[in-house]
Amino acid sequence: MVVINKKPIQVYLEPEQLRALRALAKRRGVSMGELVRQGVNEILSEVPLEEDPLWNIVGTFDSGLGNLAEKHDEYIVEAVQDESR
Repeated sequence: MVVINKKPIQVYLEPEQLRALRALAKRRGVSMGELVRQGVNEILSEVPLEEDPLWNIVGTFDSGLGNLAEKHDEYIVEAVQDESR
């Protein structure tokens, strides 16, 4: 069974945009939807990290490990050593 992990949306395009999108999809051998997804990814890649809504969760949780950003390698080594005992 194939699970589709995409959600439909409706977009209104100008007639020239639609013609150009169809032609490009045909030349590239992909669907128009794939081209739209690629365009959305391109736009989203230009968004500064600080504008990403997920940025707001940074620092929300306390790991209890002090400065995890600086000592993450040490914590990983300790965890692996603890698991192997």
